[in-house]
Amino acid sequence: MREINASIPFDKRLWKQDIAGSKAHVAMLAQQGIVSAADAAAITGGLNTIAGEYEAHGVPEDLALEDIHMVTESRLAALIGPAAGRLHTARSRNDQVATDFRLWVRDAIDQVEPALAALQRALVGRAGDHTDSVMPGFTHLQSAQPVTLGHHLMAYYEMIGRDRSRFADARTRMNRSPLGAAALAGTGFNIDRHATAAALDFAGPTDNSLDSVSDRDFALDYLMAATQCALHLSRLAEEFIIWASQPFGFVSLSDQWSTGSSIMPQKRNPDAAELVRGHSGRIAGCMVALSMTMKGLPLAYSKDMQDDKPPVFEAHDLLGLSIAAMTGMVESATFRTDRMRALAESGFATATDLADWLVREAGLPFREAHHLTGRVVKLAEDEGVKLNELALEKLQAIDPRITDDCFTLLGVDASVASRTSHGGTAPSEVRKRIAEARAAIGMGA
Repeated sequence: MREINASIPFDKRLWKQDIAGSKAHVAMLAQQGIVSAADAAAITGGLNTIAGEYEAHGVPEDLALEDIHMVTESRLAALIGPAAGRLHTARSRNDQVATDFRLWVRDAIDQVEPALAALQRALVGRAGDHTDSVMPGFTHLQSAQPVTLGHHLMAYYEMIGRDRSRFADARTRMNRSPLGAAALAGTGFNIDRHATAAALDFAGPTDNSLDSVSDRDFALDYLMAATQCALHLSRLAEEFIIWASQPFGFVSLSDQWSTGSSIMPQKRNPDAAELVRGHSGRIAGCMVALSMTMKGLPLAYSKDMQDDKPPVFEAHDLLGLSIAAMTGMVESATFRTDRMRALAESGFATATDLADWLVREAGLPFREAHHLTGRVVKLAEDEGVKLNELALEKLQAIDPRITDDCFTLLGVDASVASRTSHGGTAPSEVRKRIAEARAAIGMGA
């Protein structure tokens, strides 16, 4: 029972938040005249001493004391005597842990925010280097239309921006203090919940004591945002893995972010990217684990909720590693733009440009233009040439409305330059979006 009941092996990570919450609580108790100023001063001094001990030596794991709250309270009693027992007046471990955990998750978001901003800066910086670098754009991993590498990288800038917004939204929702909700029904002591909320930088207290101690939706908000972020990182990691393979050869990863083989000296394995890809599954698993823990729990607190913290801690650690790894890879990768261009030119990726030209210049319905372009692609395949290398007379044999004006659009540079719709891959549009992004994330002009 002692082993299954104890949470100190993992909830010791809450020690900073636990001490901060206790200091805010005892200050309020003194302000309200519930404990004496002398006892409050002794308790605060003892808590400061304990914080120093934890910082220097770590938190001792005593399974008999169950959790971080009791470990700290026991040490406080050893330091200052019976006055330590007054600290728990007008609170329960239920509202105490709910407060500690909210503070921890809020701190976790405050840590992930600058890390994601750094990844965005890396993406914008490299995109700025490659606004004109042509590469094949894919659907179904088949060459579809030419795009620029800058445009491709900026797609991930947009994804990470939405990830940041999800974390920010989660932070706003969770920023209410459960402290003072007590076990489940509130307390008869004349406490000031607004004062403790302000002391802990919450926007205010929670408004229902049952809800305060019984829900962990703030932790699920964090895990869901972390899962979506991890999925974006995994997609970027997968592209680096594919691009670094010899058949693609789009990127060379630095030695700092790749590993060698134990027997094959020529290998440079994208292990960091593969681990980021793998971590996304574990982070998603953490989200599912907490969802299932909370499913069907009656109000208010149940001991199942002790298992709320390990998946959040695990996801936070994995996400931090993943963000750092992808930032390092983006910053240090060498992009093989010659290889990208060669493949962009080899897959009939400008076929849509011919179809669009037939619509604009010859007045064909798009479906008819699509059909005719398919015949042109088949001709190019049979002759083993690029679209812009076909003889005009052979194109006109397919449809006499085709003129040599179309050749100006069949090169990859002309193709990407023509995509000037808002958000398109034209270098002019990419440069405009990069300038907006640099201003938004404080990179300067």
